[in-house]
Amino acid sequence: MAYAERLPGIGAIAVLRRNFGVWRKLLIPSLLGNFGDPLLYLLALGYGLGHFVGQMEGMPYITFLASGIVASSVMNTASFEGLYSAFTRMSAQQTYAAMLATPLRVSDILAGELLWCAIKGLISGVAIIVVAAFFGAVQGWWIPLAVPVIFLAGLAFGGMALVVTALARSYDFFMYYFTLVVTPMFLFCGVFYPLDELPPLGRELAQLLPLTHAVALIRPLLTGHAPSHWLLHLGVLLLFTLTAYVLALRLLERRLLR
Repeated sequence: MAYAERLPGIGAIAVLRRNFGVWRKLLIPSLLGNFGDPLLYLLALGYGLGHFVGQMEGMPYITFLASGIVASSVMNTASFEGLYSAFTRMSAQQTYAAMLATPLRVSDILAGELLWCAIKGLISGVAIIVVAAFFGAVQGWWIPLAVPVIFLAGLAFGGMALVVTALARSYDFFMYYFTLVVTPMFLFCGVFYPLDELPPLGRELAQLLPLTHAVALIRPLLTGHAPSHWLLHLGVLLLFTLTAYVLALRLLERRLLR
């Protein structure tokens, strides 16, 4: 396939609009989930556990936790969309096959799905910021700068999920990804405690995971500080996004065009 055909075109917007149109029919329950889950986390852990933890890295634990939950929620939402929802469209509903019967290309479908994963992650992240702001857990003029970071993180996690979807033969396959990739990132990438609490090897391994860099950018932005080493963190998220896109494109072309 020519190099130009691997680049997405305007057709990606058509895929994005199609996914948005379907999601709009489930808007209310979806938004309730986006607001409800973070509310439970903030109440149960932020206030409950925070009463015993007190301060962490010079801030109330609920503030420390809220910024971490924003990043982890983006990961979970974008991953779920890139796994279960995308696989349903690709396999169960045969939506991708129908799209390929039109002038759309595989690159258009993949780019549209990737953008939709990032948008779903952004919706989830912003919902948590709103809830956290209600409790006074986030503050400062840096908060708007967290929005593009959340979107980039959604692209990275969505791209990784779409690679797995391109390989999957059934929904059961996704349990490996959640158990071996998503859950370890959720537990060991600084969402609930500083990375300094990990042993040296654990800290080094955590630096290889995208959630670590998403947290390192989002937490200071939501607490009124400029992130340190921000170019490095942005570069890692961008590298994951581009690598995942190229790999997912090759795998989807092999699967859909065979």
